[in-house]
Amino acid sequence: MTDEATPLRPIDPLAHRALEALVRAQSNLTRRLAGDLERIGVSATGFTMLVLLTSAGGRLELRAMRRRLGASKATATEVLDTLENRGFVSRSRLESDRRAVAVALTQAGYNLVTHAFPAHAERVREAFGVLDETEKRQLADLCRKLDRAA
Repeated sequence: MTDEATPLRPIDPLAHRALEALVRAQSNLTRRLAGDLERIGVSATGFTMLVLLTSAGGRLELRAMRRRLGASKATATEVLDTLENRGFVSRSRLESDRRAVAVALTQAGYNLVTHAFPAHAERVREAFGVLDETEKRQLADLCRKLDRAA
């Protein structure tokens, strides 16, 4: 190894700039939104899981949750362990497939979501307030396109 800096030249510099901007924006938005959630005892991923369960009627198969959230098995298990230990969810085996796990929202989890969601939704609105409606649609479309290609 030398003491001289080695110039690295990306094949597509614009793609690298876009990636850097996307990662930085995601990191800053996540940090901004997660801070308030962590003060009420839940991570951003945990809150997203609770919201998903609430909107699904209070119960979902774990595989379906992971697929909808794009979460790995390890991440989902870790987050669910925390939510279960705090009394926000419960897990059980499905009668139809003993290998599959169902996740159910508890009353405490439902209370947390219904209490915290309005303020969270307002913070999301404020965070994206710098974008007009067309830009929000374009951003969502671009992110879905990148997600499909990944």
